[in-house]
Amino acid sequence: MTFKRIKLWEVSPSHGESRERKRKLRDTKGFEQELRHGKTAHNMSSSSLRKKSDLRLIQKVPCKSLQNVLSNLQEVILGTKLAVLFLAIPLAVIADYYHYGRPLIFGLSLTGLTPLAERVSFLTEQLAFYTGPTVGGLLNATCGNATELIIAILALANNKVAVVKYSLLGSILSNLLLVLGSSLFCGGIANIRREQRFDRKQADVNFFLLLMGLLCHLLPLLLKYAATGEASASLINKMSLSLSRTSSIVMLIAYIAYLIFQLWTHRQLFEAQEDDEDNAYNDEVTVEETPVIGFWSGFAWLAGMTLVIALLSEYVVATIEDASDSWGLSVSFISIILLPIVGNAAEHAGAIIFAFKNKLDISLGVALGSATQISLFVVPLSVIVAWTMGIKMDLNFNILETSCLALGIIITAFTLQDGTSHYMKGLVLMLCYVIIAACFFVDQIPQPKGTGLGMQPKNSVGRICLCLE
Repeated sequence: MTFKRIKLWEVSPSHGESRERKRKLRDTKGFEQELRHGKTAHNMSSSSLRKKSDLRLIQKVPCKSLQNVLSNLQEVILGTKLAVLFLAIPLAVIADYYHYGRPLIFGLSLTGLTPLAERVSFLTEQLAFYTGPTVGGLLNATCGNATELIIAILALANNKVAVVKYSLLGSILSNLLLVLGSSLFCGGIANIRREQRFDRKQADVNFFLLLMGLLCHLLPLLLKYAATGEASASLINKMSLSLSRTSSIVMLIAYIAYLIFQLWTHRQLFEAQEDDEDNAYNDEVTVEETPVIGFWSGFAWLAGMTLVIALLSEYVVATIEDASDSWGLSVSFISIILLPIVGNAAEHAGAIIFAFKNKLDISLGVALGSATQISLFVVPLSVIVAWTMGIKMDLNFNILETSCLALGIIITAFTLQDGTSHYMKGLVLMLCYVIIAACFFVDQIPQPKGTGLGMQPKNSVGRICLCLE
């Protein structure tokens, strides 16, 4: 009897220790989940293109400093499945130094931007481990479309307003129709025997903001066509410019409110729903739950990659017109179609991969979140930057471009209205994108270099007639 009492007495603490371990495990899991608040859909999308680094050989290096440098190179440069594309960066620099063909420089620079965009997402996620989820989310929101923003600023510095408008419009259309369409199509094919569902709340918020941005594009356009014959062209352009700058300030205010809504007050709406049955995905997340590089190393790498993106963006802006002449493609087609597809290929591929895993909330977060960020942050910020540089950039994208944007938003909104998905919805969105791409492909009417799109309303009507013919 004494023996049993001793055993029971001995067992009791072990049960207490077990409960204590479970409690600590729950606390740790809760902390990890809190850290994931700093991860947006862009982070989780890009994580699907990362690969686990094998540091066993590097750990055998006797010098600690050299070991840290090699470890950082392994994690940052070789820690992605797109590492081979980094070769395009030195090739672009060499091609520019030896004055090779400018279309070649354009192609190499565009290719080199692809892995850099994915690595910027990786570095912002690493910094979020040290700064906390809120600051990490803000950092990701700022750097999420760094490539588009840098290209826009450099194009403005070269007074290429048309390229800025084309590229930003193309990024929005690409995310709404191509990225989302291919994600819904591939996810529907991979899960053809079961219905895919997603949370509509996040999509509704993004569409409200996209429609507000569309209104800001429509009013300067309608202002020009509503003006009577007595109003001079210079007066109409002045009114359109003033309205655009005012609207840009309002759009930036709306974007700040969107960040507060997303990162503080209603962040549960933007969290990807996790499925415990998806063990593979859980394993991937677990790998990323601890930082693999230090804070200052991550900050230095982020600053360095931003400079490289700026260099390649400068090459792209400087050679886009030469590539257009050499390839026989219009600047509008290259800016609206090719730039967004190649520049954001890593993010797009990640969205498709998660759609295959029946995680449409992440795919929607990538496509709609990126479109909203460009529409309410990059576009108005470009107008404000142009204002400070003394460049007249308005929000009038002309009839053809604005119509494509409006129809793209409306079609996508109708596609997602019931909260379910199948491959036919994705196919329709992709076909709509193909039609828009064909329209800009046949658009061969030259635009004056260094001018904006909103200065030739009659030319826009002619371009629509050409597309109809």
